[in-house]
Amino acid sequence: MSGHQHDHGHDHQHEFDKAYWERHWREDRPADPTPLPANPYLERELADLTPGTALDAGCGAGAEAIWLAAHGWRVTAADISAEALGRAAGRAAAAGVDGVGWVEADLSSWTPATSYDLVTTHYAHPAIPQLDFYDRLAGWVAPGGTLLVVGHLHGHHQDHGHGDQPPDAATATAASVTARLDGGVWEVVTAEELARTVDRPGGAPMTLHDVVVRATRRT
Repeated sequence: MSGHQHDHGHDHQHEFDKAYWERHWREDRPADPTPLPANPYLERELADLTPGTALDAGCGAGAEAIWLAAHGWRVTAADISAEALGRAAGRAAAAGVDGVGWVEADLSSWTPATSYDLVTTHYAHPAIPQLDFYDRLAGWVAPGGTLLVVGHLHGHHQDHGHGDQPPDAATATAASVTARLDGGVWEVVTAEELARTVDRPGGAPMTLHDVVVRATRRT
């Protein structure tokens, strides 16, 4: 269930299981030591928070986990793909960043032994329905902690550079995410649908349509 803003190419006719994600990283994503930029919503949404413990769910190549660790968070970075985790750990070492624990886990069934001050995910999706995945993540946020979801916006089918798009099952809207958050438990801080342009190596810039939800757990 790897995820990153540059890791979008998906075949519609498969299960998003471990075999798929290992193949995706091994065959579709050639190893590249170039540092990856973290999702820009991280800095925007977390600038006013005191760093604590964090879970990056579906960390992919590790850009967000590395950014969090470099900004003082104690990070658990989980992904189903051993190939992705190996690349992420290598990038962290090259950047001189420690403070990240890399965990190989299927987030559709794995449950952490603790809760976290921050649980975040960026474009990741497992074999279970996307909103069910977000429900699981919300359950791992400690009281007073933050849930930050960045995902593909439903209804926008842009080319991600590999001739295909994320399937509808891997998309959401701000309303569909916030509807799952009980108002008695959660304070929604951000619920936005945004577009941004990113550079694509060897190709024309592309526009990403994102859903961004940040919420604070009251209890």
